[in-house]
Amino acid sequence: MPSCQFSLYPLGTDDLGTAIDKAAEELVQSGLPYEVGNMSTVFYGGAEEVFDTLKNIYNVLQDQPVVMTVTLSNACPVPKKKS
Repeated sequence: MPSCQFSLYPLGTDDLGTAIDKAAEELVQSGLPYEVGNMSTVFYGGAEEVFDTLKNIYNVLQDQPVVMTVTLSNACPVPKKKS
């Protein structure tokens, strides 16, 4: 199962939360499992779901300058579902 780790860096603003909140909302709406860390967020899903979610996150951030770093893997261990 593909996994994606991404980080956002809003530019030219002291308000970092707006961009991060928009990205988080897109991730929640995707319905994919995710883990928020101190400096990045990791989420998991099928390849199309992962790429569609990244595209959606990028699209909602087009109105403001932002850098988004992304690492994709098809080989990292995915956490087991809790029962």
